[in-house]
Amino acid sequence: MTTPPKRPLTLRDVSYACGVSEMTVSRVLRKRGDVSEATRNRVLAAAKALGYVPNQIAGSLASQRVNLVAVVIPSLGNMVFPEVLNGINQVLEDTPLQPVVGVTDYLPEKEERVLYEMLSWRPSGVIIAGLEHSEATRAMLRNAGIPVVEIMDTDGKPVDAMVGISHRRAGREMAQAILREGYERIGFMGTKMPLDHRARKRFEGFTEGLAKAGVEIEDRAFYSGGSALAKGREMTQEMLERSPDLDFLYYSNDMIGAGGLLHLIDQGIDIPGQIGLAGFNNVELLQGLPRQLATMDACRNEIGQAAARIILNQTQPDSDPEMQTQITLTPTLSLGDTLRRRRQG
Repeated sequence: MTTPPKRPLTLRDVSYACGVSEMTVSRVLRKRGDVSEATRNRVLAAAKALGYVPNQIAGSLASQRVNLVAVVIPSLGNMVFPEVLNGINQVLEDTPLQPVVGVTDYLPEKEERVLYEMLSWRPSGVIIAGLEHSEATRAMLRNAGIPVVEIMDTDGKPVDAMVGISHRRAGREMAQAILREGYERIGFMGTKMPLDHRARKRFEGFTEGLAKAGVEIEDRAFYSGGSALAKGREMTQEMLERSPDLDFLYYSNDMIGAGGLLHLIDQGIDIPGQIGLAGFNNVELLQGLPRQLATMDACRNEIGQAAARIILNQTQPDSDPEMQTQITLTPTLSLGDTLRRRRQG
């Protein structure tokens, strides 16, 4: 079966949904003309429910699209996403398509605003981080009439295409690796996770993996804001003061894991004999640490490349209909120098 071509929503769709003329809809959405408050609210509610975004391209270009790919990510401060952007750019740099970036700070309401503004310029495609979005954002993505690729995560149902890893599986595999090395008194440290769905899923997978072996996390701590290295040091010290019998520390990312590693080295603690530790993301910057931190690669560059290839294929007149559009990559576990207890002889 062939997929019917995508059709962007029009003023007529909104007009039909709210029962007023296209001219009235246009006045409301362009904030021009005299329209009653009740009518204005009805039009705006219908537009939001449908996911309709006004076209900001004027005149003869109004029916066309620009050669931009909207890339919506939660952070530029996090070292994860520049590698994703690099992968996108590697694929698109010799094509007419140009990525443009919007940042949401993990806030659903900001994601709505960013996506709304970017779609109003009629890009050729959207690459957006994560599978969890507000209803308004999902409506805009469903009805944009362009290729949409959700990235970084495959534990859920996408609007269209998706490329990423299973974070629940990553958490389970890390738990299994820790248990294989003989550790059983485990502490966990991470960021506060209500809005970081991928970190939450890794934690869920990690606890599931431990539970299958009859092991529970014995201590946990979460932080928000501030330097991740400093927080890693601080939280590690506080956790070991509370729970001195822990023999493994699992961190939700490599940066706080590196802080914990430096604290343990300062204290002269035997790593990984007395305490093992691991992080997540395989951040290249940390390869110069005194010990190589056990970690898992999240396939960031590959995710960016695969997402860009999907967008590029679907914007071509001779696109390949057989091209895979839902891709789960397999991260690589690295034991490093901090998760090798049984190999110490």
